Amino acid sequence: MIEVRDLVARRGDVTVLDGLSLTVRDGEFLVLTGPNGSGKTTLVRHWNALASPDAGSVVVDGTEATADPVAARTAIGMVFQNPRDQFVAGTVGADVAFGPENLGLAREEIDDRVAEALAAVGMAERREERIDALSGGEQARVAIAGALAMRTSHLVLDEPMTGLDAAGRRSVWDHLDALHAAGTSVVIVTHDLRDVWDRADRIVALADGLVATNGPPAAVADDLPGVRPPC
Repeated sequence: MIEVRDLVARRGDVTVLDGLSLTVRDGEFLVLTGPNGSGKTTLVRHWNALASPDAGSVVVDGTEATADPVAARTAIGMVFQNPRDQFVAGTVGADVAFGPENLGLAREEIDDRVAEALAAVGMAERREERIDALSGGEQARVAIAGALAMRTSHLVLDEPMTGLDAAGRRSVWDHLDALHAAGTSVVIVTHDLRDVWDRADRIVALADGLVATNGPPAAVADDLPGVRPPC
């Protein structure tokens, strides 16, 4: 479980998150939405201690994220909108393997995870290619594969379908649906609700640094600040 408790985050003189509280339950499919600048990405960066609160806390599976960032990052797989921000290796396979290697897994287990993750995003035959030679959409697939290979209990994806073609989107959604069915918490950060509306257990919309709307899709359809529900 991810528990956000009275979280305050400032950027200079601007308060981005203003005492926000939120809980993500185990096994939940949650959509985090809101207009640009509402604090969505800032919020999730606190979940695995990529950012430190100015006040308040984030607790992941009973442990405060800033007290044990390794535990938080082992529990939460994160994929950001700009995949270049998270690459650590030169080739596709090496980058996807990086996280499992740091868990100290056996080579056979690492190879199995890499193969499964790359197959899930339609990149199984691209393992030896250099990341810097890939298109933006292909790089997005590799970033998603890197998170999938960690097999975390929580998976957070910030605008994950940006740059993917139709086949890539279907492949990624199929795998996310399977992970959620198996009990993984899935959090999608997006302003485009078309693909997630029927998948979501709950939609949370941010505005002015706080939770403005929180509930099942049918209950919040008329109360989404700065975001349109799908027609």
